[in-house]
Amino acid sequence: MARDKLPLWIGWVAFLSVLLLVVALFSLGVGAVALPWREIPLLLFHGKGTPEHTILLQVRLPRVLLGAAVGGALAIAGVILQGMFRNPLVEPYTLGISGGAALGVSLNIVSGGSHKLGLFSLPLSGFLGAIGVISVVYILSTRGRVMRLSRLLLIGVMVSFIASSLIMLIMALTKGEDLHGIIFWIMGSLEEPNYSLIKTIIFISLGGIFISLIFAVDLNALSLGEEEAFHLGVEVERVKKILFLLASLLTGCCVSVTGIIGFVGLVVPHLVRLLVGGDHRILLVASYLSGAIFLVLCDTVARVAIAPMELPVGVITGLVGGSVFIYALSRKGVSF
Repeated sequence: MARDKLPLWIGWVAFLSVLLLVVALFSLGVGAVALPWREIPLLLFHGKGTPEHTILLQVRLPRVLLGAAVGGALAIAGVILQGMFRNPLVEPYTLGISGGAALGVSLNIVSGGSHKLGLFSLPLSGFLGAIGVISVVYILSTRGRVMRLSRLLLIGVMVSFIASSLIMLIMALTKGEDLHGIIFWIMGSLEEPNYSLIKTIIFISLGGIFISLIFAVDLNALSLGEEEAFHLGVEVERVKKILFLLASLLTGCCVSVTGIIGFVGLVVPHLVRLLVGGDHRILLVASYLSGAIFLVLCDTVARVAIAPMELPVGVITGLVGGSVFIYALSRKGVSF
């Protein structure tokens, strides 16, 4: 069966890979200084010392690389969680991971940690906040070495509400520049010029898609139900824990660097599933590429929509993702 579908799968991967390249070149070319896409490779490799080379290397290329890595990681995290829970409304932020990261960053900003610890202060505090929430949710939802998914989801939602309430409390007690910093971070941004951090996220993102593909067949079994998966030979509890930790760590790493960018892990898996089917062997790869395309495009729109001002990319993903989701949901014959 899989062999019969292999040519179609290869076709989808090739198409999405080419589309990602086209979108990346488009994003590199548009902006306050327009650059012809045919000249972009030449400027990158042979234009050293020119203003165009500086714009590409220091401003636009980091955003494209970070957008592709984060978009892909959030998309496969959404695929994993939706497959585990067999619930199309579950996304990476449902379990409170983004709330924990935002709480960590908010505490860092109001305590002046960014001035004391330097460039990596906000990503580190966001990651620690996300890890804290992941640990709490994991411990509370596990009883006798058994992870109960319904309990995991409910606890995650409640922890998310608690984190949001604490963030609002901090914002209510904060004034001036710190308040602006918290709000801007929460709305999400791909403005990160540090290549060391970007390389780290790319490595984590690629590692995430590689590990998730190892469990693609197990995800196919889990989508039939835990009992059915057990009868098919899947070590259900071990696989659930590994997949939960994988999706959580991917989300935590992304959120800690870019802030809260919603709808990527919710909308992209849905639309890709309609196109390529529910087999996770192709769904994971196609969702990774589609998530990268979606976020790079949204960031491009955020940069140029009201130039020279820049919109938070989370606003664009919310507007576009929400609209597309409603349209797909309202189509006759489409059910999630």
